Amino acid sequence: MADWMEQVREEARKLLQEGYDGVLGFRFRAGQIGPYLFRTPEEIDHLEVDTRIPTQMPPLFSQIQEGVPKYNLAKTLRLILKKRPDMRIGAVLRGCEVRAIRALQEKGEIDASNLKIINLVCPPEQAAICNCEKPSYDVFKCTGCWSCIEACPEDAITRINVCPILSPSEYNEGLSYRKAIYIKYPQGVPLKAVRDAETCLKITGKLDCKGCERVCQAEAIFHDDEEKIEELNVGSVILAPGFRSFDPKAFDVYLYSNHPNVITSLEFERLLAASGPTMGHVVRLSDHKEPKKIAWFQCVGSRDINRCDNGYCSAVCCMYAIKQAVIAKEHVGKDLDTAIFFMDMRTHGKDFERYYEKAREEHGVRFIRSRVHSVEVVPGTDQLEITYVTDDGSVSQERFDLVVLSVGLEITDEIRELAKRIGVELNQNGFCNFSAFKPVATNRPGVYVCGAFQGPKDIPQSVMEASAAAADAGALLSPVRGSLIKEREFPPQVNVVNEPPRVGVFICHCGINIAGMVDVQAVKDFAKTLPYVEYVADNLYTCSQDTQALMREAIKEHNLNRVVVAACTPRTHEPLFQETLEAAGLNKYLFEMANIRNQDSWVHDDPEAATKKAKDLVRMAVAKAALLKPLDEPELSVNQEALVVGGGVAGMTAAKSLADQGFKVHLVERSSRLGGAALKLNSAWTGEKVEDFVRELVSDVEAHPNISIYLSSEIESVDGFVGNFRTVIKNGAGSKEINHGVAILAVGGKEYKPTEYGYGTDPRILTHLEMDELLKNGDARIKDAKCVVFIQCVGSREPERPYCSRVCCTHTLVSALEIKEKNPECSVFVLYRDMRSYGEREELYQKAREKGVIFIRFDRDRKPIVSSENGSIKIEVVDHVLQRPVALTPDLLVLASAIVPGDFEKIAQFFKVPLNEDGFFVEAHAKLRPVDFATDGVYVCGLAHYPKSIDESIAQAKAAAARAVTVLSKETVRFAGTVAVTDQRLCSSCGTCVNICPFSAPSFNDKGKAEVNPALCKGCGLCVASCRSGAIQLLGFDDAEIFSMIECA
Repeated sequence: MADWMEQVREEARKLLQEGYDGVLGFRFRAGQIGPYLFRTPEEIDHLEVDTRIPTQMPPLFSQIQEGVPKYNLAKTLRLILKKRPDMRIGAVLRGCEVRAIRALQEKGEIDASNLKIINLVCPPEQAAICNCEKPSYDVFKCTGCWSCIEACPEDAITRINVCPILSPSEYNEGLSYRKAIYIKYPQGVPLKAVRDAETCLKITGKLDCKGCERVCQAEAIFHDDEEKIEELNVGSVILAPGFRSFDPKAFDVYLYSNHPNVITSLEFERLLAASGPTMGHVVRLSDHKEPKKIAWFQCVGSRDINRCDNGYCSAVCCMYAIKQAVIAKEHVGKDLDTAIFFMDMRTHGKDFERYYEKAREEHGVRFIRSRVHSVEVVPGTDQLEITYVTDDGSVSQERFDLVVLSVGLEITDEIRELAKRIGVELNQNGFCNFSAFKPVATNRPGVYVCGAFQGPKDIPQSVMEASAAAADAGALLSPVRGSLIKEREFPPQVNVVNEPPRVGVFICHCGINIAGMVDVQAVKDFAKTLPYVEYVADNLYTCSQDTQALMREAIKEHNLNRVVVAACTPRTHEPLFQETLEAAGLNKYLFEMANIRNQDSWVHDDPEAATKKAKDLVRMAVAKAALLKPLDEPELSVNQEALVVGGGVAGMTAAKSLADQGFKVHLVERSSRLGGAALKLNSAWTGEKVEDFVRELVSDVEAHPNISIYLSSEIESVDGFVGNFRTVIKNGAGSKEINHGVAILAVGGKEYKPTEYGYGTDPRILTHLEMDELLKNGDARIKDAKCVVFIQCVGSREPERPYCSRVCCTHTLVSALEIKEKNPECSVFVLYRDMRSYGEREELYQKAREKGVIFIRFDRDRKPIVSSENGSIKIEVVDHVLQRPVALTPDLLVLASAIVPGDFEKIAQFFKVPLNEDGFFVEAHAKLRPVDFATDGVYVCGLAHYPKSIDESIAQAKAAAARAVTVLSKETVRFAGTVAVTDQRLCSSCGTCVNICPFSAPSFNDKGKAEVNPALCKGCGLCVASCRSGAIQLLGFDDAEIFSMIECA
């Protein structure tokens, strides 16, 4: 076989040596087989002749690609010959491809006079796949009957029933190819195909293709559609145009454009992904072998004003590099050597520091503090040798198999143009201008901003800002809230309680997602034989609007009282089908779904076995459906008032946002005045004075007619659930009961009072907030000081508090710059472990260095030593550059002390919300629900969630308000029918259900028996599985229904 293939390659080389312009064949690149025009004899070494299993493909890819249908070269050849009819070209073609070319020539569509065909015999296994009876043939005896093409399952060539265009896939960062009509990414919403206007032959007018239109069974494609411009009248606009990743081609010393084993972090992200070009297998692109050593270079396109103009920090790169290194070791194995080269490790987010430490200590990821000088190719290998300078100043060299460039975020020219058209001001970096006190507002009223367009940030902060922007837009539009809503009306439900089951089964083809593996007709015939089944139908797409209408008609026509849909996942489509039942007059819970896509056709490669499994899944679903009972969804009125606990900036902002949207708010503050920790702050990182802002905010809150303020008050008890809470507060005047629909916890944090570095023994040793007081008051000690020293990470990033307090580095930079402004001759030193001036705060770091602030780094095991000598403060620290001790005698020593949580245990118990091991509140989901609790109707913001700057606290407070409005804006709240219920006769009062429920739904009644509050129950089933007495059942999943499925399995 190998000799025969080499003969084909040799014939191709001869054509190029004879002066042919190129030879068309296949080449294996970036994990994909695709058409390639070879132009030099040397390139022919990479010519592939079996497009299913390339000869040069490593074992890993042989497993991946086996069974993949071949791509037909005739399509590509046709385009080339039409565009360049004078081109002398050779082509390596199979019989079916040659016949197609001959047919095109006979029709006069192409001129093949300059075409030289290299005859290729299909391997037997390929012929079997294509159902080709004559894989070996005589070209000149071929009659062009098209029989082989008709037999080909791909419907190959000139009817062009598959898109002939291949373009680099944006989703896979160019590491694979996609057609001119394609699905943008697997998780797209809606999951619809799109066409590429720049490459589609029909759109560009190069060819009247319409291949995709002809094969679309749903008839969804219309090539004659024209671009439409719509004018929308809106009351507000939110800008969230995102960003692009930095293109590192300018970093020529890193060889990104010159070597396949230097890739960007986004490209590596696609290698890690199961939906990526290598299906999650980590390989180097030069030979597709698993790497043994991978290096990450940080700050590529960030924190750099020499090779690019991005002086800011992109805020996300450190964490994604650590994540990639850990996941790479999981994919390849623990022996994979991973090294991250960095300047400062910026793991400033919630739980990020723990992840950093775990990566280093448990996973063995190496962290090397250095900015790599250059990368060179090791001669004769695919390895890369990097040169860098170590901490002690020595030059080191190390070889790696793969280099990943951690690229930063930047704003595109298109986004800049969009901002210009809308009239939104941008800063010098292209990000939107904003005030720290109005973090999602732009200079144009009614236009708001969120996400990376506001500044580099991660997903949690982007999600918070999105909700904050929605809150501001909601406040602006609150006078017309609900005016455009149209309530959907459903017919009265048919009472089917005493009727025998009449089950309708609807089986979905899902295009070829299901029908390509499962014999849908066989499943349909089988379903007709099942007990209680009165009607069976199969549909191309059961979720389509047309099929929904047919389903409603079938329910009515055949008097169906139970419905089973055999299709995809209920996680995404169950609500749609339940709504169809309601529209037909059936209770929505008389529905069952068999997942024959995700659990069957997508995970099996044997059609017979997949069909058998589909029958089993349908039989189980029908068995359960026959026993289903209508369930009620209790509906309760919503108390449209809110409780906000905490009167700091976050609490006041949340209260004002809700009040501005027309809702009554009860604001409870433990102390005797509003303002919280912000009362002691001097400046925001943007330079704006906090004192003036807090004074104005307090004034607005106190004067707001929708806000009731309770000072010197604490919560005594909380009862109820979302929409209907009852909270008792107490103060010097007694107790008061407040009824409210939601609660926002903004109970703040506090400054750690250090026990180290001599704090408390000398008035010249201060904390950040104490230094802010001096700066605010214009204290003479600032003007008289000859030396001021800041020590970072005091109480943070320590075993007892293993988290970063996020704001300390920025706070120090702001204070240091103000000291320099007031006293330019003062020497300012910052002793730090990592400077975490993330995002555009990096510009403060640059400015501080320009102003002469001196930064000395220390390690946790070699901390500065503070002592008193002859009435002076003495500090000894080892300079990381000089590698020798340095002695400092400051007039003022400022300790950047940690932010610590208050005593939240009591309030956490009241509202049934969790705390993490550091004492901060735990949100429902770190990324997707960053201000929600698992307990519905309760939200969190500010320092109680995690340390953050004032602009971030304000954004999170508005986000919490926006989430609260989703409840308060409704007159009623409806609870699910699938909840747990208890049989009091069987309950043994053991309390297991009470203890195990994460939502605190079960409780003991007056008789000592367990009862489940349906308003709190989420239907998770933990209590059902844990009840030793069998006293608890989950409606919709009771024992009889589950056992019926098991018996039919």
